[in-house]
Amino acid sequence: MDLTFSPAAEAFRVELRTWLRENVPAGYGTDSFPEFESQDEEVVFFRKWQARLAEARWVGAHWPAEYGGRGAGPEEHYVLQEEMAAARAPEVINRIGVNLVGPSLMAHGTEAQRRRYLARILSAEDLWCQLFSEPGAGSDLTSLTTRAEIDGDHFVVTGQKVWTSWAQYADYGILIARTDPSQRGARGISYMIVDMRSPGVEVRPLRQLTGTSEFNEVFLEGVRVPRENLVGELHAGWTIAQTTLAHERGTSPRQLVIHRILLEDMLRLAAVRGADAAMRQRIAQFAIEVEVTKLNNWRTLTRLVRGDKLGPESSFIKLYWSDMSQRMHDVVMDLLGPAGILDGGPYSVARGRLLRSYLYYRAASIFAGTNEVQRNIIAQRVLGLPR
Repeated sequence: MDLTFSPAAEAFRVELRTWLRENVPAGYGTDSFPEFESQDEEVVFFRKWQARLAEARWVGAHWPAEYGGRGAGPEEHYVLQEEMAAARAPEVINRIGVNLVGPSLMAHGTEAQRRRYLARILSAEDLWCQLFSEPGAGSDLTSLTTRAEIDGDHFVVTGQKVWTSWAQYADYGILIARTDPSQRGARGISYMIVDMRSPGVEVRPLRQLTGTSEFNEVFLEGVRVPRENLVGELHAGWTIAQTTLAHERGTSPRQLVIHRILLEDMLRLAAVRGADAAMRQRIAQFAIEVEVTKLNNWRTLTRLVRGDKLGPESSFIKLYWSDMSQRMHDVVMDLLGPAGILDGGPYSVARGRLLRSYLYYRAASIFAGTNEVQRNIIAQRVLGLPR
């Protein structure tokens, strides 16, 4: 494992850090930043922020220069995520487009599809969602029931998707559906682009524990999708979906920095509210675990820099930090005591930010692949245990 960054990566870091210092909205990421009046207002803010990032070519920096990126390697991509989080800069709103759709289209799409969609992904002119999970096909996506029947030069799509992030604001979605009903499992699935404004698309926001509606149900009833929106070969969509899913995992520098900040919150609360010996031991343990998270990230980053394929260790990283996150938030709530249930108001702590973070990270063991799935991958591919 290499514990140093290359001179090029460090130069990239200095350039980015300077830009962020001059451009991150004043007070963003702190309790002094004004709260948004609505989720719609928040989305408008994030789209404008991503457009500013894209103008400076910080969005999709790992994309090839011909498609609007910087051709940055794994080190620079890692540094970008790390520095953005450390500066408490707003996130890129079009993460599905930048991290999943773009690489999938570059690998499997036609040149016409790349010209049509890629630039507008970076600028957030078009927002994207991922139409994969279904009520009965979450962890096992190959058991999906959404159908896409060929009708002349269109597919006619019928089915239901769920846990679709930002679908209510999305212009397009990447969809996997069964195009050959005689096949089972991974066979007979195709991958296509759906215009989310098409007739027959209905989006129903799901209210979460945090009070926001990031996730949605999406109902597709006779939605007509042009054949030109098929990505890759007919019935070969599962291979393309694997490309998309592979980009969901890997190193997690943003989560590392988020939990460093959470550790700082924990230390401040302990200093103000007092902490007995047992609590001090719990906090010390988390300081160790956050450092281990960094080393796990660096081990995977070293493999990527060497050009090695990302192995099942990405499942270990995801499993490790998601479990650590939930335990850290439990301790934060213990430190907050009764004030932990207050989401705003004069007696709340940090205007309820820590409470909302606690509620959000209840889902850490589910999103980006459930912890049960990650344990199965580790058991089968690392330990060699039977299915």
